[in-house]
Amino acid sequence: MAKVVVDPVTRIEGHLKLEVEIDGGVVKDAWTSGTLWRGFEKILQGRDPRDAEQIVQRICGVCPTSHATAGILALDDAFGIEPPPHGRIIRNLILGSNFIQSHILHFFHLAALDYVDVERVKSINVNIPPFKPRYNTPFNLPDDINEFAAGCYLDALVARRKAQEALAIWGGKMPHVQSIVPGGVSEVPDAQKVFEYITRIDELISFIENKYIPVVQAVAQYFPEDFNIGIGCKNMMAYGGFPLEEGKDHVKKDKFFPSGIYLRGQDLPFDPKNIAEEVKYSWYEDDTGGQTPDVAVITAAPEKKGAYSWMKSPRYNGNPMEVGPLARMWVMKQKDVRGLGDKAFSVLGRHFARAVECKLVAHELKKWALELKPGEPVCTPHKVPKGSEVVGMGLTEAPRGALGHWHKISSDGRTAVYNAVVPTTFNASPRDERDVQGPMEQAIIGTPVQDINSPVELVKIVRSFDPCFGCAIHIMTPDKKTISQFAIN
Repeated sequence: MAKVVVDPVTRIEGHLKLEVEIDGGVVKDAWTSGTLWRGFEKILQGRDPRDAEQIVQRICGVCPTSHATAGILALDDAFGIEPPPHGRIIRNLILGSNFIQSHILHFFHLAALDYVDVERVKSINVNIPPFKPRYNTPFNLPDDINEFAAGCYLDALVARRKAQEALAIWGGKMPHVQSIVPGGVSEVPDAQKVFEYITRIDELISFIENKYIPVVQAVAQYFPEDFNIGIGCKNMMAYGGFPLEEGKDHVKKDKFFPSGIYLRGQDLPFDPKNIAEEVKYSWYEDDTGGQTPDVAVITAAPEKKGAYSWMKSPRYNGNPMEVGPLARMWVMKQKDVRGLGDKAFSVLGRHFARAVECKLVAHELKKWALELKPGEPVCTPHKVPKGSEVVGMGLTEAPRGALGHWHKISSDGRTAVYNAVVPTTFNASPRDERDVQGPMEQAIIGTPVQDINSPVELVKIVRSFDPCFGCAIHIMTPDKKTISQFAIN
């Protein structure tokens, strides 16, 4: 039995240690360990609840708008308000622009280097990061397609800038938008903003359809073996996102991404009451586990025996659930993704679902922007409730999957409890109280590894989830800090 430790896993967001046991060239067991605790929920306690919208954006520089959206929806819920139609639409435009930027970033600048051989492209200096160091891995793309894909790597930098510019038209700036406020937004539409936004979205649609999707299709054609790895738990969950109508019931209202779950082969309705967090193998006191997110607290226990991650283990009715583009497209019953059948539950299935979703979102953004009319209200007035305790729940979809913020406000109008349960906490969670592995751990177990000195199959699986450990683990002591490690035992 060989033990392989990859620490840190690179080309992801945040800090992940991956440990696996390999016997006969196949992974027999796996442990994903989030190695950084940040304590955002502690920071928010006792503050004006409206501070949360700005503070929670600092959880992540890649998807701050997702946290802004979930945080503000929790405030809307606690305050008993909702935005007018134009406020809802502009919030969707802000979040959707971040989706496009994030999906392009993930594939081209994090995952693509597992498939594109930049050493064969003379115009690129490959002797610098992120091109070196790299694992020894087969690169199957023909020279012409490989060169096209390498060019797209550079073009994707421009595309990401355009997506950020589009977002800033409505958000004020990016990262960390300023215009999302309780009851709606502070940015009002006019014809010039709509024109500038649509101009950028049209350019992004062209990039997605002529470069992003063709490269993903080429990778699927020349790396078909990656349809056979990274299967996972096959349980899918989507909170739903991009509301298309007004209404205070997030689950029941019409949304572009519907709410739902796919559990043990069945399509079922989603009920947020079934979400709970467990901490048997997490560095938190045991009495904080098994709670619904609105009552969960954080009591760090870094010396806890048997624990191996700062991530908790959120479960849906006790079940590990995969979240993200694949889950959304599966719950949405998107024909191309469902058409893959069981192949969808794989490394390439996740990449394909993400590309399909990116195209769908981009086209919807253009339609939504054309619905805006100057002079329409964008915000509903609000007051911070006082005199009794209230709890707000904000559910949305982040690029990486289902995102929920729970915000309990005390009777004196201050934040009492704040809890962010994020996509990567679901996907990369450690074992739960029944010793069932999280979705990423399950996806890694059973994987054949050709060369334990170059375990590219393992990092391909991790990257296919597009994990964000900065989001998932909410201060590291100097004596615990690990800068880098790759060990073969």
